[in-house]
Parts: sequence; C-alpha cells; structure tokens
Amino acid sequence: MDPILLVRNDAYESFGVAPGALASAGVDLVTVDATRPDSQLPTLDRVAAVVMFGGTANIPRAEDHPYLARVRDLAREALDREIPYLGLCLGSQLLAWACGVPVVRGPVREVGFEPVRRTPEAKADPLLSFLEEEEIVLQWHEDTHELPGQATLLVTGDRVPVQGYRVGELAWGLQFHAEVDAWELEWWLGIADAELDLAGTWGKSADEIRAEAREHMARQEERGRELFRRFADLVRER
Repeated sequence: MDPILLVRNDAYESFGVAPGALASAGVDLVTVDATRPDSQLPTLDRVAAVVMFGGTANIPRAEDHPYLARVRDLAREALDREIPYLGLCLGSQLLAWACGVPVVRGPVREVGFEPVRRTPEAKADPLLSFLEEEEIVLQWHEDTHELPGQATLLVTGDRVPVQGYRVGELAWGLQFHAEVDAWELEWWLGIADAELDLAGTWGKSADEIRAEAREHMARQEERGRELFRRFADLVRER
C-alpha cells in the first residue's frame, strides 16, 4: 500500500499519537511541512490517504498565509479523487473551505478539555462509531464554519455546533485535536504561556488546562490511537 501523507501546518506540530498508531496498524508514512516556502506537496498519485493537521494560522486571514490555499487545494483534490482524508482542527476547516463554506470567527474561543456529543448518524459511521455518546476532547481554536451542504454531522457541541462531520464516504473533519498526546499538549502550553496571557486571551490558564489533562488525557490518547487505527483500516480496505 502507498504511504499515508501527514501534512504539518505549523512549526509546533509533533503529530501526537498519529505516527505510532498508524505504524502499529502496519502502514507507511510520509510527511510534509506545508508552511515552508520551499516545500513541495507530494502528488496524490503516490499516497493512499491524507491526514491534515492543525495550525495557528487563521483561514479568515488566508492572505497572510499563502500556503493555506495550497493545502486547501490538496484537500479538494483528495475529495474529488475519493482519496481518504482526515482533517484535524485547521485540517477540518480546510475541508469545509475546500467545499466552498466560509470559515469565520466562532462565537467563542475553545481551549482545553470540553464536552462534545456523538450524533445518531455517527453510530453507523465507519470511523467514528466507537465514540461514546459524550466525549471530553481537547480543543484549541477560535474559528468555525457551517456544515457543508453535502456533509453529515457526526459530532456536535453546545457552543460550536460543527465538531465532526463526513463529506461523501471518505473525508472526515474533526474540529477538536484528537491527535494530541500529553507531551505535545505540554509543549504547546509552555510556548503559549511564555508568549501571551493565556487566561486573558483564551479564558483558561496553563495550569487549569494541565489540571483538566490529568483527568482526561488517558482517554484522549486512547481515543486518538483508536481513531488512527480505524483510519488505517479504512485506507487499507479501499
């Protein structure tokens, strides 16, 4: 099988549990840092699937980040060619943008561990049917979007309704960071805490988020590993 492509959209990205989970599932990986001006996105003729990760760039200010248009086009190509696609946070927003849906500033900024709910449609979804009726997931985003017209809503929340969806049969977007493990979260918190007033800007301090992580990180990592294992199985079956 061709490798699965992991797309980095930020310098502060380790891919969390994804590489280990996908390797354990028996698939090869190739990575690309889309933020580098000299990076070349691999042709989709040579990859079996795409996992699009998050980043600090905002699609409403895409003119400040030229690479966003390139990765949006990659998402659109994967969708058109029915190549399995999994978008996480920014990667989910890029999928919506590729479907022609505007990405806008959300009603709230979500950070830390927050509740989301599985919709009835998720029970039959081949990727997300394992989710509990309510999950406490890791969030870190300020933008959102409406559900694409051709999409099925799979995960929702009270403050930000579109938390997980599927377009067609092989493309998924998850607004939350299903991939992040304890090490990556601590890396992010250390950077954010040094550069800004985290509580004043996002509504929670680093120590508050660490306290949430002590309670919810075990499930966070378990859920992420199962997500990527299932994604690998779907890609292999295709």
